[in-house]
Order: sequence, then structure tokens, then C-alpha cells
Amino acid sequence: MPETIPFEIDYTKRVKQLDDFFRTSENFDVVAREIKIASRSAKLYFIDGYAKDEILEKVLEFIMKLTDKDVDSVTETREFANKFLPYIEVDVHENVIPFSTFVYSGAIGLVVEGFKGGMLVDARTYPSRGIEEPDNDKVLRGSHEGFVETMIFNTSLIRRRIRDRNLTMEIHQVGERSHTDVVLCYLQDKVDKKLLKNLQKKLDSIDVKSLAMGQESLAECLIKKQWFNPFPKVRYTERPDTAAACVYEGDIIIFTDNSPSAMIIPTGFMAFLQDTNDFYFAPVVGTFLRCIRAIIFALAMFLTPVWYLFESNPEIAPAWFSLFNVKEPSALPLLFQLLIIELVIDALKLASLNTPNSLSNSLSIIGALVLSELAVSAGLFSAEAVLFMAFVAIANFAQPSLELGYAFKLSRVFILILTGIFGLWGFVAGVAVVIALIAFTNTSMGKSYLYPVKPFNRKSLISLLIRKPISRENT
Repeated sequence: MPETIPFEIDYTKRVKQLDDFFRTSENFDVVAREIKIASRSAKLYFIDGYAKDEILEKVLEFIMKLTDKDVDSVTETREFANKFLPYIEVDVHENVIPFSTFVYSGAIGLVVEGFKGGMLVDARTYPSRGIEEPDNDKVLRGSHEGFVETMIFNTSLIRRRIRDRNLTMEIHQVGERSHTDVVLCYLQDKVDKKLLKNLQKKLDSIDVKSLAMGQESLAECLIKKQWFNPFPKVRYTERPDTAAACVYEGDIIIFTDNSPSAMIIPTGFMAFLQDTNDFYFAPVVGTFLRCIRAIIFALAMFLTPVWYLFESNPEIAPAWFSLFNVKEPSALPLLFQLLIIELVIDALKLASLNTPNSLSNSLSIIGALVLSELAVSAGLFSAEAVLFMAFVAIANFAQPSLELGYAFKLSRVFILILTGIFGLWGFVAGVAVVIALIAFTNTSMGKSYLYPVKPFNRKSLISLLIRKPISRENT
């Protein structure tokens, strides 16, 4: 499809051009309404379900009262729109492509005999749900609002929190077919200009048919492909207060239409130590929560590999480890037990996800209890293996990032397999590979993934590990 299609000059040909372009005879939801403005013919184009009926009625009521004297007093399309379309957001286009994109987005299109091009009245509304708190990013105190699938609602939630002239909402369109709206949100005087320019260039150079999976499609277009690297290079949030705080810190927030979460760029591994709850409690409590989160991160990654290493190599195990030795033998080798339980945990997650809400919690809890009890009673699994894997499963929910949880899982399985094959040296090699993978990973925009450890920044590292008073950070 060509990028530009000029409107026909003749009104009859222009109407046929638009009828053919919108395929009005085939699409029941594309409304093409013929009207009269004084003695001139005119036609409205809009999508049923998007246009606000009350506004459309008022606009029609006004323009259908115009006389020939009124209409003849203007000669330009822009002059007609400014004088006779009584609405705040009105625009004029000389090209079919942008005109149709706005109509498909919900605007009302109008063509009038004797005036070139087409006029647009941006009186649209979208079906949307309420801005309830997101299920996977809750706080005990503070705001209980969350982003929704409608972009204009999300940007307004940020504007409500940042009433600053430097706050910029820069819109782009991505996708040859979908024309998906993508918004960059940042503070003009705080943002890294080089990072912003790089991101703008990448957005404008994306060549895809559509962003079928919303933000995930966009992230895969922006980030250099590393299929072997599971660690997330983009942080997501569904909380407007978290997004606003990141904007204040100089980060860039990316909104994608039809996605109820915001992408935070740039993102490093250490940023996942922070959580919204940290800032809704006293500094000492917030610091304690961060320390607990850091410990849980380490345990989620290394607990079962270390336990398996000591269990399969008792000669290198410390004396206190005897408390955690397998007391009763089981039918399956210990490595197989751990790997099978990893799969069962994901199977329970999928089953819970596809179960109606009224039953999902009961199914996941009862399913886990029944399966683990039966497996231990039948002698297939040891009670110790089930216990350690249960702790690891709970630890994955101690941080809100699902992507990081699966990165820990894949890394843990990788270390387990190497330990099972090569013993101590396999464990060392697995840990070295995972650490190297994290250390040599760049963020989505070429920054160090381990900042502020690499390159070292003492002040930033302390602020990540210790929750300072908010007043001090703001000054």
C-alpha cells in the first residue's frame, strides 16, 4: 500500500474513493452517513462504538442549521472546520492514509462538497475497564490505581502526578498495518539525551506489519536479539506511581496502546531489588525489605543446586548440612526429582491460570498438597526435595517481575544439570556461566546491566541497597 493517497478533488469521486477504501459495503461497523449542509452534500465516516453519540448529535445539529450564505462565506477547508465544527479537537487532512488511520482510531471523518480533503473531529471514546490496582503489583499502603489498555487514560494518570512543563508525551506509530500508538514519556530536563535520541531512532526504523503482542512485540523490536539470555532487559510496571517515580529519576517510560503496563528504560539487574512497597514504609522497614529481597534472589537461584551438590558429594558438605540430608531413599534419582518438580510447579501455574477465578486458588493449593503428599507416600520423591522446591516456588513470588522469575528458573535448572553431570566442577562452571551472562549483558539501550556495580558508583549502589528518606532524595 502506498504511503500517500491524495484525496480526489471532485466530491463524488472523493466519496467513492473513501467508500472503497473503508469497504463500507462489507464492514457493518464502518458507518458512512450522508447528510446535507445547506444545499451541499456531505458524508460522515466513523466506527460504530467509538464515536460519542451526544457530541456527534450536537455537531450535526449545528452544521445542519447552516445556510447557503454561511457556507458560501468560507472558501478553505481549514476555515470551514474552524468556523463551523464546534468542537475542541478538529483537524484537516489532504491525504487518505492519515485520515483513515484517525477514523479507524475512533475520530469522526467529514467530507463536504466544494471543500478539499477531509475534516476530522476527535470525539472518540474507547471501551475500557476501571483503573483498579493490578493483581501482580499490589501495595499495602499508597495508591491503588493501575494502568489500563486505553493509552489516554494511562498518560493522564502520569500527568496527574507530574504537573511539570518539562513532562513530554511524544507519540509514534509503529506497524505497517496496525499503526499502533507508542508514547515516550520523559522529563525534558532530566532525560539522557543520547539515550532518548537512540530510542527515537530505533522506534522510527521499526519495520513490522503489526505489534500483535503489544509491548512484547515492541520490546523484541527494540532490543538486540539474544535468544540464549533469559534475563529481562526491560522492566514493566502497571502502577502509575512507580512509573511517575521512574520519570522523576530520568528514566523513559514507554506506553503501547492496548497494553495495561508501562516499559521502563533503561533497566539493570540491580533495579529489581527495589519495589513500590519499600517507599510506602519507613526507611528502616524499606531497607529491611530490600535486604530480604536480595537474600531471596540468591536463594531462588542457588538453593537447590547447592543442596544437590552437598547431597551428591557428602565429602565436601559442612557438618551442619547433616540436618538436611535425605532421610529415606526414594525410587527416582535426586536430580530427576528436582527437575520433575520444576516442571510440575509450572504445570500447576498453567492450570491455575486457565481455571476460573473462583476455583484457581483452591486448585493450586490443593493440587500442590495432594501431589506432593502422594509422591512422598509412594516413595517416588523425598520429603526434603519437595520441601526445598516448595521454598523456591514461594521465593519466585517475592519479586513482582515474572520475567526475572523465569530467568532464575532457567539458570537454576542449567546449574542443576551441569552439577548432576560433572559434580563440583559442573556446579562451578554453571555458576560462572550465569554470572558472566549477567555481567556481560547490556540493557535495552546499551547501558551496563550491572550498574552501579559495573561501572562502580558508590552513591547509586548505596541508594539501591538502603532506602533513604524520600525528602533527602527529592532535594
